[in-house]
Amino acid sequence: MWYYNGEQFKLENYPNDSLIGFVYEITEKSNGKKYIGKKLFWSTRRKKVKGRTRRVVSESDWKDYYGSNKKIQELIEQKGFKAFDREILRLCKSKGECSYWEAKLQFDNNVLLSDEYYNGIINCKINSRHLSKESILWHTDQDQKKSMKL
Repeated sequence: MWYYNGEQFKLENYPNDSLIGFVYEITEKSNGKKYIGKKLFWSTRRKKVKGRTRRVVSESDWKDYYGSNKKIQELIEQKGFKAFDREILRLCKSKGECSYWEAKLQFDNNVLLSDEYYNGIINCKINSRHLSKESILWHTDQDQKKSMKL
């Protein structure tokens, strides 16, 4: 089960055409160790239909997804899914936005330098043309307002 802003996340509560994916944090309950990653809601596959190749869009495996990190996958096999919490940190409207926020949150949290994270690599390639500057600035403004309230 995914949580967003403290509540169970349901994609049907959001306009499907406006969301592409999300940036998430998986936390191991027993020790608080975390992993930050991204996942897309939709996958595109090529399928042959009557001799022609067509692009078919379908929902990805995001509901059951626990990350690509090998250590996390091993721990899930050992301890089970209930040993982890999954939280959506950012909802994104483009692949570029997903990549931007994943990398930003990974750098901001020093995931490669901290023993509090399972992340072993930060891999990103982001083109400014694939970002909505208004969306990025809106998220940044919201973060500043949250920190002022604390």
